[in-house]
Amino acid sequence: MDYTAALAYLDEHINLERMLAGTRPEVPSLDRMRRLCSAMGDPQHAQPVVHLTGTNGKGSTTQLVTQLLLAQGLSVGTFTSPHLDRVNERLCRNGEPISDEEFAEQVAALADLEGITGVRPSWFELLAAAAFRWFADVAVDVAVVEVGMLGRWDATNVADGTVAVVTNIALDHTEYAGPTRAHIAAEKAGIIKPGSTLVLGERDPDLFEVFAAQRPSAIAWAGEHFEVLNNQLALGGRLLDLRTPQALYRELYLPLHGAHQGDNAVVALCAVEAFFDAPLALDVVQEAFAAARMPGRFEVLGHQPLVIVDGAHNPAGADVCASVLAEDFDPAGEKHLVVGMLRSRDPVEMLEALRAEEFASVVCCTPPSPRALPAADLADAARRLGLESVEARDDVAAACDVALRRAGPDDAVLVAGSLYVVAAARQHLRVVLP
Repeated sequence: MDYTAALAYLDEHINLERMLAGTRPEVPSLDRMRRLCSAMGDPQHAQPVVHLTGTNGKGSTTQLVTQLLLAQGLSVGTFTSPHLDRVNERLCRNGEPISDEEFAEQVAALADLEGITGVRPSWFELLAAAAFRWFADVAVDVAVVEVGMLGRWDATNVADGTVAVVTNIALDHTEYAGPTRAHIAAEKAGIIKPGSTLVLGERDPDLFEVFAAQRPSAIAWAGEHFEVLNNQLALGGRLLDLRTPQALYRELYLPLHGAHQGDNAVVALCAVEAFFDAPLALDVVQEAFAAARMPGRFEVLGHQPLVIVDGAHNPAGADVCASVLAEDFDPAGEKHLVVGMLRSRDPVEMLEALRAEEFASVVCCTPPSPRALPAADLADAARRLGLESVEARDDVAAACDVALRRAGPDDAVLVAGSLYVVAAARQHLRVVLP
């Protein structure tokens, strides 16, 4: 099986990231994933795991945990989702995506197992199984594993995290869990296993007992055991002072935009301290944070006009996105919004969270997904909010071109609303921008 055949094999399996799943499964189960892993010799237990979930921020936190472990001299496997350009991005060793040849080898082995076991995994289950198998094959020292959705019934939860990380809780994926934040918290708390240390970034005291009820061996809780003492805007990122259960770290430069990245940074630092049960050397933390990159998350692609893409895909993330644009950049000229989202989102709620009324123009587009909300429907929602300069384009690239033609050198163009939109926009903008 070559790389092309491996992708084709994956596409033959149900992909809930791209398809409307319908109603919540009546009996959620990890049985398929457990059977598949058992047939491989349970590679998910071949190395210690740092397991991460949360409504927002888990992608940045996962990358920061990876960089901190790498700076300590460990070999690190990282499993993340979604990807922006190529599926290989989801499986990384020491920050580098799996090669096409290795990817095809792992998928081919899983295809053989499907025939032997009779297990018909989903697309995501195959990728998670491939990650665990690859990490075992290349003998990484530690795996950093990001949950795909929620936690308890996520395919990654066949692993037992030495450290379990929960960044925060907001209403999302309510078609599978809900309707309250407590219900969401209970699903995410499912990654906490006996003997694990919990690093909890969610500050709501009403939710604390939901996590404590899982009886982790120790808990580090935001505000109680760790906090961001100082979070200042710096050129290209933030300058942070962080207090953790083990130490005080001052003047850490983090090349990521937005004050919220300070919260992600201290959670990541606490997770790695918990992994080693020791503080980290200041120069190690400085080296790790300086290497942090998050494509598609408030990523600056151009200047004059300022062009930014951000994968804000839920109201909480959209609110953060709008705050970062205003606080970290505050463009001198006008702002133009390119926005597209999935049908599962309330378009009015998302537009309000993005503060669409503050933009001189709004160009609605259709994400390249079967679950996309049509651009015309999103434009109708924008007009219902009283927005005047609204256009609709079915194609993401065409929408970006409309915004770029309108923008002067002092203006800003923000592309947001869905990672599908951001992925398509990045491919186009990297070609057309100088």
